[in-house]
Amino acid sequence: MDLKRTHYMGNLNVSMKGQKVIIGGWVEDLRELGKLTFLTLRDVTGVAQIVIVGEDGIKQVKDLNRQSVVRVTGTVQDTKARDFPFEVKSEKIEILSRAVHPLPIDPIGRLESNIDNRLNARALDLRNQKTASIFKMRHHALQSIRKTLTELGFIEVNTPKIIGSASEGGANLFSLKYFDKQAYLAQSPQLYKEQLTVGLERVFEISSFYRAEKSHTVRHLTEFTSVDIEADFVDYLDVAEILETVVTNVFEYVEKNCIEEQKILGIEVKKPKTPFERVTYKQAIEELGLGLVEGDDLQDSHLRKLGEMHPGFYFLIDWPMKLKPFYIHEKEDNPSLSKSFDLQYGYLELSSGGRRLHDPNKIRARLTEQGLNPSQFEDHLKAFDWGMPPHSGWGLGLDRLMSVLTKIDNVREVVLYPRDPERLFP
Repeated sequence: MDLKRTHYMGNLNVSMKGQKVIIGGWVEDLRELGKLTFLTLRDVTGVAQIVIVGEDGIKQVKDLNRQSVVRVTGTVQDTKARDFPFEVKSEKIEILSRAVHPLPIDPIGRLESNIDNRLNARALDLRNQKTASIFKMRHHALQSIRKTLTELGFIEVNTPKIIGSASEGGANLFSLKYFDKQAYLAQSPQLYKEQLTVGLERVFEISSFYRAEKSHTVRHLTEFTSVDIEADFVDYLDVAEILETVVTNVFEYVEKNCIEEQKILGIEVKKPKTPFERVTYKQAIEELGLGLVEGDDLQDSHLRKLGEMHPGFYFLIDWPMKLKPFYIHEKEDNPSLSKSFDLQYGYLELSSGGRRLHDPNKIRARLTEQGLNPSQFEDHLKAFDWGMPPHSGWGLGLDRLMSVLTKIDNVREVVLYPRDPERLFP
């Protein structure tokens, strides 16, 4: 069977009148009108109207359900339809796959479906143009991130997701049996990406990571996509500038390359103003009041209030050391504060980063101070005895960034097959 197409729907135009084409897609609509039948046929690039004449052709599609897949050979011609600048007069139609009726959801969107039903039929949901637009934008966002980091001298790497110890000393890991050993799913590439700077200097990874948190919010997932970087010979504010560049480039790239998707979603993507505001932790607790004192962590309610004062993107910098992981470097002029930052969008934390300790003796002391056993990190600490350069880095939640980019609050909408405490299928 010949399955080739000469054109995608989005490549057809009115100047092709009289040209023979072979197109394929799914039937979005079907209308009988006297001795004619009209199909609205869609593929991933666009939509076209197909007119079927002749008894054989009309009989062939008479009982065809919407969303069935067909291949059409025909000729581009003028049309009287208001919604189409041209149509394709069918000479041959091949039914490649029949859709059942009724379908679990209406992908055209005429009938609203809740998020759970849509996720249960996610592949079909992608025929909904709003849903498809989200993931086309995600594709372009990823292209932009890779382009920016590559141009800045970063090398893309892949680190293990099955690990033998808690990578950051955290408790919220998924554990599993690895043959006769205890293993975990990685919650970040933190220790690996630090080690890789010994030889590669500037590295980045875009991958899935895992946290066994029973969080039931619109912004938490148990499997999430993280963009991570680590770089030698730079301080924490240097990598904060790189993060700012990455984020603003994503918005600019999507703004220029996803014009149709923005229309479909009813949004307008605009490159944010730079530089992003920098708010110190001390300034934040002073602005908040609420009886907060230095050393108190900022809870969700605090960040929501702070986000009202600082809408849009801003860096929350110079957190107390006691609130940060063992590998974060202290400020030389005030060792109680860390060289660290979070990138916020209003109340929403998008990224966390900072300068890392590169002195293995300091790291061992910090591990002990935080109640962790340095012997469990010896494989990691070996690299620090081989000449570890000073380095800094960050991790950025891609799913949360997509929520901001698309103006969609629920992070499950911007992930193809989200995983949360209740959802393990499909």
